[in-house]
Amino acid sequence: MSAVCLFILILCFYGTARTAAGKAETDGYKVIQIKVGKQVTIQCKSASNQEMLYLKRGLNEEEDIFYLTDSKKSTINQKFTDRLQFHGQVPNVDILLKNLTLDDTGPYWCVYKMSSNYKLKTSRGNGSVLLVVTESGPAPVCTGQSQGDLVLVSVVICAAVLIVVLTVFLIWIIIKTKPLRSTVKKRQVPVNDVYEDMRGTIRR
Repeated sequence: MSAVCLFILILCFYGTARTAAGKAETDGYKVIQIKVGKQVTIQCKSASNQEMLYLKRGLNEEEDIFYLTDSKKSTINQKFTDRLQFHGQVPNVDILLKNLTLDDTGPYWCVYKMSSNYKLKTSRGNGSVLLVVTESGPAPVCTGQSQGDLVLVSVVICAAVLIVVLTVFLIWIIIKTKPLRSTVKKRQVPVNDVYEDMRGTIRR
C-alpha cells in the first residue's frame, strides 16, 4: 500500500513539473488555432537593437521560413513565396501568412541575430507562435494565463488525490492492526496446584 502511495505521489509531482515546464516554454509565445484557408499575422518584436530577423519553424528551429536584415534585404522560403507578406523593419516586423494549409501547423520562432565581438549572438524575440491549422472549428487563442490556470488545477487535483490516498492508507492501517489486538490472548499465570495442596494439608 505504501508503494502505491509513493507511486501516486511521484506521478503528481511529475505531472505538476511537466505542466510548469510547459508553462515556462509557452510564456514566450501564444498558441493559435486557425481554419484552413485563413491567415495569421506573426508579430516579431525585440526590445533591443538587432541586425537580422529569422522566422524559423520546427521544434529545433530547423526550417528557415523568412529572413530580413536591418538593411531590408529579405529572403522567403519557396513554400511561402506567394503566401508571405511582411511589414516593418528589424527588430519589429509583422509577418502575414495567407491561405494556410494543414502542413503549416507547427511552432514558428522569431529569432534575432546580432554581431558582437566578431561573433553572431542569437536570441529569441517576442511574438513566436504555435500554429495549429484545422479543417473546421473555432479559432481560440491560448495564452500564458490559461497555462497558469492549468498549473493551479493540476496542483489542486494532486493535493486532493494525496489527501484521499493518505486517508485510505490510515484507515487501512487501523483496520489491519485491530484484529491483531483482539487475537492476542492474555497470558495466564500458571497456578501450581502442588503447593496449594501442601498448604492445605499443613493447615489441617
